[in-house]
Amino acid sequence: MTKHTNEFSAWDYVVFSLMLCVSAGIGVYHALCGGRQSTSNEYLMADRQMSAFPVGLSLLASFMSAITVLGTPAEIYNYGTMFWWFGLTYLFVCLGAAHLFLPIFYKLQLTSAYEYLEKRFNRAVRLCGTFTFFAQMLLYLGIVIYAPALALNQVTGFTLWGAVWACGIVCTFYCTVGGLKAVIWTDVFQVSVMIAGFIAVIIKGSIDMGGFSNVWDIANKGGRIEFVDFRVDPRVRHSFWSICIGGFFTWIAIYGVNQSQVQRYLSCKTMKDAQIALYFNILGLFIIVSLASMCGLVMYAIYEDCDPYTAGYVSQTDQLMPYLVMDILAAFPGIPGLFVAAMFSGALSTVSSGLNSLAAVLGEDVIKPVFKPTEERYTKISKVVVCSFGLVCIGMAYVASQLGDVLQAALSIFGMIGGPLLGLFMLGMFFPWTNSIGAVCGLFSGLGFSFWVGIGAQFYPPEAQWLNKKDLSTELCNDSFTTLSPFATTMMPTTEEPYSNLAETWYAMSYLWYSGVAVLSTVFFGLLASFISGARDPSELDPELITPLSDILFCCFPSRCRKALRCGVLYDDTTENATSLDYVDTNGSKKTMESQHYQNGTYETAMVVKSFPDSNQAQKTDNNGFDNVGFD
Repeated sequence: MTKHTNEFSAWDYVVFSLMLCVSAGIGVYHALCGGRQSTSNEYLMADRQMSAFPVGLSLLASFMSAITVLGTPAEIYNYGTMFWWFGLTYLFVCLGAAHLFLPIFYKLQLTSAYEYLEKRFNRAVRLCGTFTFFAQMLLYLGIVIYAPALALNQVTGFTLWGAVWACGIVCTFYCTVGGLKAVIWTDVFQVSVMIAGFIAVIIKGSIDMGGFSNVWDIANKGGRIEFVDFRVDPRVRHSFWSICIGGFFTWIAIYGVNQSQVQRYLSCKTMKDAQIALYFNILGLFIIVSLASMCGLVMYAIYEDCDPYTAGYVSQTDQLMPYLVMDILAAFPGIPGLFVAAMFSGALSTVSSGLNSLAAVLGEDVIKPVFKPTEERYTKISKVVVCSFGLVCIGMAYVASQLGDVLQAALSIFGMIGGPLLGLFMLGMFFPWTNSIGAVCGLFSGLGFSFWVGIGAQFYPPEAQWLNKKDLSTELCNDSFTTLSPFATTMMPTTEEPYSNLAETWYAMSYLWYSGVAVLSTVFFGLLASFISGARDPSELDPELITPLSDILFCCFPSRCRKALRCGVLYDDTTENATSLDYVDTNGSKKTMESQHYQNGTYETAMVVKSFPDSNQAQKTDNNGFDNVGFD
């Protein structure tokens, strides 16, 4: 096997350009239809009228970025199928997000997730969370734009900065003009393109290898089929426990409290729609990780005896997937372009979600409280903010280009910052004793611990026995340039002796535990500081700010037992937080709506319609979108 020299054809550029045009067109459509994005509620929250299906696909696309398209197949190729266990992790992540975090956010009808922190603690805690989120997203989005452009440039000859600018400008354009509706519907289109790209690779690769059953057999002989690593040592890079427990903390920080996801929940018509969208994600995430893993197996079967990375055909493992595409699909004009479109669809969906969420957080947490603009002016400012953040992300791509191999480092940083943020929200929602001093101390303690282990790992990289990297061969490579590949010297230490120094052993911890360590340290030091400075009295807290864990986790227990486990939070057992609101229907009849917010660990809304005599009433709209009134 020799290094291929295939490059993009005219048809590939046409297919890729069509994807960008469709994405931009969706933005233009939503800029011209409906209310034309003239209010902040429509622009940032899609009028809170989205249904479960598009929101579910948007949630799926938001963090299934080009990093997934590039990184997951390379992971399976190099390390085997343990990563596939994430399909189980996503089940618990979506269920946890739907029942532990979503009810609080939806009930309060927030725009920025960090508004919760001010309601629960104070404005200082809210701003700490806000600016931590800014640091997290701006760095991540720059990498999301730059990483796929770099991989494609070195493998396909696709213009590096042309790809960066195309992705950044198109994404910024449709986010600016179309608002959250455009972001959600382009996500629907883009996740479809991502799946089509995966399927094209799997079908063609399987045909070349005589069927997927042969692919599986070859991967099994090469040690890639592995699902039974149950070692409990936290230094094992990917074990069942690190993926299912450590991975849970990593992804619940995204699906539970990240603004990009929370904003989509709150755009749904009802909380039931939002929960259905999350349930739909369980299946969608499993399909995505399965398709990406199958691509990795196909890649191994094709390159079993000639690893392109070890042979020096590519300079980074993240380039293996586009290299495979150009190797097996170049003879079909337009199909490589489809894969590139799939990769950049992942980047566009992530960046657009990030831009919209950054604008919402900056507007609600900084601009509104400080400048108090009118509704019309605030909407215009939000559009300018989206455009500005888009340019900043393109600038961050330039910064990323100067940092060398930053893809894995950026993902680790994303987890290291997301963990403390998750811990901060958990302190507020799950631990009623936490005060504002404890919240701030917990956040910075979590950041300190996670950066300590993450940065230390750069100086004391884990040993080969913990990485569990599989053997690769260049036996059939005809023009191998192994000296170009640094892997053998930098990634595979020859010693099998464990580190004697305790700190070095600590640094060898799998990156999947970073978020878990950050959450535990945030909660521990947050509670410690709270009790030292004077813990909150749970009976004085608004119960709508606290997740009723006892009723959710122990719903089958007698009510007396559940009440004892509520830590003193005063939920109303008699009325179950039910309220009655009088309203006028479209025919002018006076009726009563009974809204039952909390029942058996979930928050539901039920309507009971009753006619009653005419009287003077003043109409308004409640938080769930019902037209309701109060008597004069």
